[in-house]
Amino acid sequence: MLTSILHFDTDLFLLINQDMANTFFDWLMPHLRNPFTWAPLYLFIIIFSIRMYKKRGVIMILFLLATFGAADFLSASVIKPIVKRVRPCNEITLQGEVMNRIRCGSGYSFPSSHASNHFAMALFLIMVYKKRWKHIVWLGFLWAFSISFAQIYVGVHYPLDVLGGALFGSLIGYLFASVFLRIQPENEKSLAH
Repeated sequence: MLTSILHFDTDLFLLINQDMANTFFDWLMPHLRNPFTWAPLYLFIIIFSIRMYKKRGVIMILFLLATFGAADFLSASVIKPIVKRVRPCNEITLQGEVMNRIRCGSGYSFPSSHASNHFAMALFLIMVYKKRWKHIVWLGFLWAFSISFAQIYVGVHYPLDVLGGALFGSLIGYLFASVFLRIQPENEKSLAH
């Protein structure tokens, strides 16, 4: 059973990494996974949250940073060393098949920390903002999905790495947002701004 799942995972990886190859994705996907690409968005979230929510916004940003930190630490420093899955770009049986669009790196593959981190932040922001800003739901998931998909396309993660990271990150985002909303409930006054 596990062998069949891993075989399917490899086939799906090669479909995305090879068969979907095109010059536009070759240019776009490395940018999507680069944190500097998203720096203006991160800055906007900080400024927007503090301007709109004042003290609650500052606490919100601290919780968002903690959400990111927990997802990153647990995925990269706890789960990856336990699972020890080799990245597809370093997998000996795939040599010559993987299209490496960025430097591979030496770390382990499961789960994708990019997926963990961004789904954690996306779910946190969705839960915190959804009452007031309905579009955050699809925008947040689209943002996290696009970064995660890029991980497969550039050759550094399998689809199951990304799925595992997305589920794990969503759990972290849900937990941190639940705690935040319990200690900083959104009242009618904050919704009326």
